Formats: sequence, structure tokens, C-alpha cells
Amino acid sequence: MSVLGSAIQAGFDVEQVRAEFPVLRQKVHGKPLVYLDNAATSQKPLAVIDAIRRFYEVDCANIHRGVHELSQRSTAAYEQTRVKAKLFLNARTRNELIFVRGTTEGINLVASSWGRKCVKAGDEIVIGAMEHHSNIVPWQLLCEEKGARLRVIPMNDRGELLMEEYAKLLGPRTRMVAVGHVSNALGTISPVREIIEMAHKAGALTLIDGAQAAPHMKLDVQALDADFYAFSGHKVFGPTGIGILYGKSKLLNAMPPYQGGGDMIRTVTFEKTTYNDLPYKFEAGTPNIAGGIGLGAALDYVNRIGLDKIAAYEHELLLYGTEALSAIPGLRILGTAREKAAVLSFVMEGIHPHDIGTVLDRMGIAVRTGHHCAQPVMDWFGVPATTRASLAFYNTAAEIDALAAGIRKVKEMFS
Repeated sequence: MSVLGSAIQAGFDVEQVRAEFPVLRQKVHGKPLVYLDNAATSQKPLAVIDAIRRFYEVDCANIHRGVHELSQRSTAAYEQTRVKAKLFLNARTRNELIFVRGTTEGINLVASSWGRKCVKAGDEIVIGAMEHHSNIVPWQLLCEEKGARLRVIPMNDRGELLMEEYAKLLGPRTRMVAVGHVSNALGTISPVREIIEMAHKAGALTLIDGAQAAPHMKLDVQALDADFYAFSGHKVFGPTGIGILYGKSKLLNAMPPYQGGGDMIRTVTFEKTTYNDLPYKFEAGTPNIAGGIGLGAALDYVNRIGLDKIAAYEHELLLYGTEALSAIPGLRILGTAREKAAVLSFVMEGIHPHDIGTVLDRMGIAVRTGHHCAQPVMDWFGVPATTRASLAFYNTAAEIDALAAGIRKVKEMFS
């Protein structure tokens, strides 16, 4: 590892952090695992694993309606996560936090519930050019159903949204502006506070896809003034199949239920059903109880380390990785925004990304290859796919060195 790499790790005890992630101890194909696929899903610390194990070993019971001790304990643990999510996002009240399966379901909930009630023919939905498919397809479906129009904020060759062009898209027909806080394909951190302010001046609502932001930075939905904000548990070192949708109370109260079933009702007769108060109006059926409890443990964990420390360390890793990969002849990094999270997405001249990923895997290096559920981004850059190395606070400069060395070996193999 270089002197610079040692300096990066000197201010952050990454080895202590790594010791809390059992999966990182293993070998893959006889090589120490170098896990650089965090934008797809992050690994889980012992605190999360233990919380889930405790639920199934000691407290397993359905929540909310049971009077027995196990149900009371599991209900308390599950609902405590809602309080933790309120603090994590700095929401006004816990009732503004809806448990969902993840960011995708959160966006679909808003598009289905709010959209079907509020969007009419001729209205417009504005999204960004670098959105994940989860923040494109639900709005396309809504526009097709309602006869509305989907409009796209263009970006430049650095992977930054063109704010002057965004201003031109806003008008009296704009009903919703839905953008990603951080691009999963490029790492771009978009100026969401400015985007929200401009949307509100035009009379539109806003939804922010926070899936890639939540693991990397402090969030404050009140300071942003976001109308809706969604993130996924599995990106923020928690379990899969759980996430949070934040929505302002006045908006959620005015929206019809997303699904029908148990827990979202107050009374049911064959003639009429009345619905529960927030947040339960949007939480039909038995939820992912273990996932919710695990998410609470994950939020505790990142808060204990400190998101400011995480952001600072990952930024240094990103700078180090950018320098290391840029020095490889024939390699081009896509996404060079001035404000960027820890994503290194690249192409190699004459070598398909799938070949790069396959060879790196034999060296124990896990990266993601493909279009990353962001096909319009690939089309804009004129490439079928990229290789993406996405970093987390348990990654090291030595692992970036291993990645760079691995890419050089790939280059030799295909030269």
C-alpha cells in the first residue's frame, strides 16, 4: 500500500470496523475477499446479525395485536426502529415514516397512491437523466395511465444535472419532481435542496430517491424540505426487504391506501371500511418484522461510528481510487461530478465489462458489471455497460490497490 493509502487509514480505524463484518473474513477462489459492490448491497455487521438472531431465537411473534409478552416485545423493538428512522432523517414525527420493502416500493407507493389521485391528463412529471429504473418506470406507468407527460432533466458529460435546463422544464403543469440524491451508476451527488426549492416555487411536489445517499451522508428531510424521501435498509448495512418512505403528514393523510388488508384498517364491514391513522394506513399485512428490527440495529451502528466520519473517510478513498484507476492506460471513468459519492464506474478500451468482472472475481475482487438499472445513463455515454467499484467505510486503500493491480492483469490478458 502506498504512503498516501496509509495516511488515509491513519485517521480512521478501518481494521476495527472490518472486524465487525464476518463476511469480510472469507476467501473467494482462494483469495481474500475484496468486496467492492456496496452500491448493490452492503455487508452486515454483527450488531445487525445478532439483532435478527435474537428476534427469531427469543422474541419471535407477530406485532401490534398480541397481548402476550413475546408480541409486546417484538412490537416494541419494531416500532423503536420507526423512532430511530425519524432521528436518522430528522423527520417531524414518527408517523411520517412508512415501512416499505425498500426504495423501489416507496416510490411505487407514492406514484400509485398520490399519483392516481392527483395527476391528470396533460400534467407533467419531471425526473433526472441519471435515475435508477425504480425512479423511472413507476412514473412512466402513471403517465401512461393518466395521459401525463414525463420530462427529463438533461446532464453534462461529467454526469451533473443541468440546472438551467431544469428551470426551463418547470411550469404550471409540473406536479412532481422525482430525482435521485446520489446516482448509483455514476456517484453524482445532485443538488437536491436547490432542486426541491425550485420545484416548490413552481407549485410542484418532490420525491427524493435516497437509496445511495443514506449510507454515505447525514440526511435532514426538514432542512431539504423534501415532500417524500425513500431509502433501503440493505444499502445502509441492514437487512434486505425493508426500507423507509418519509412523507409529510399533510400529504400522507390526503392519500388513499396503497394496499388493503390487516393493520391498515380501523373498521371493516361488507358495506364500508374505514382506515387506520398514519403510519399504519400504508402498512397492510404482517410486515418484515425481523428486517425492521435489523434496520434499527443498522441505524444504531452507523450513528455510533458517525456519518460525518464515514463521509470523510469514504471521500479520501474515492480520491485515492480515482487517482489509482486514472493511471491505468485505456481506462475511462464515467461520472466525474464535482460533488460525488464513493462510486468508480469505468470502461476499458477493447475489453467488455463482463469480462473484467469475471476475471476480477477469480482474484477474489467483487465488482458489479452491467447497466446498473440505469440504461438511459449507459445510452447517454454510448456504452452498453460499465464496471463499477462502489466503496464503503470498511474498504481500504490496500483493496483499491488490489483492484488496480487486478485491472492491469486483465488488461495484460486481453492485450
